[in-house]
Amino acid sequence: MELDDIRRRIAAAESAAGRPAGSVTLIAVSKVQPPERVEAVLAAGHRVFGENYVQEAGAKWPAWRARFPGVELHMIGPLQTNKLKPALELFDAIHTLDRPSLAQKLARQVQGAGRCPQLFVQVNTGAEPQKAGILPDEADAFIADCQALDLVLSGLMCIPPENQDPVPHFRALRGIAARNGLAGLSMGMSADFETAIAEGATHIRVGSAIFGARDYS
Repeated sequence: MELDDIRRRIAAAESAAGRPAGSVTLIAVSKVQPPERVEAVLAAGHRVFGENYVQEAGAKWPAWRARFPGVELHMIGPLQTNKLKPALELFDAIHTLDRPSLAQKLARQVQGAGRCPQLFVQVNTGAEPQKAGILPDEADAFIADCQALDLVLSGLMCIPPENQDPVPHFRALRGIAARNGLAGLSMGMSADFETAIAEGATHIRVGSAIFGARDYS
């Protein structure tokens, strides 16, 4: 199946980059995918998945988690502050911490719940006005502000602009992470995950290459 091919490609990319086997976490992006496709990947033993929408994830993952122990769920889409409470109940990681208001509300919710998911700051490396994320020039200050709120950050995330070479964006993200002492780099998707691994990605987000094209109709 496609999952096996992706696993082989990840292993080859790790080896080519001189990185240890298993150093990259594959997040299978299951948003808007038919249940039978997701269940096939679960049945094949994969347990790390990514979703973009809190409501969609909440409707399907509790039942799957009951059937398939050990699932780790990552929030990789924009997170509205009014969806934060259910998101914290559902997700083991949030890759889209992208603005001060979300950080402030997240800090309050985490203190009340006594539990915090893995947190990645989304950086808008291309400074695209239509895209969420902290601008690169503001990333250091935002990271410091999050840490002052007692939020423990796992790393950074980016989505390079379409039709651009992703390498400068991956390297920019890696540089921001390095100077702030953050180890996690969530970068690379179906079209460029091998390049991302070569540039140091610790988490890659792969959807259509595993599940097939999405039908949004």
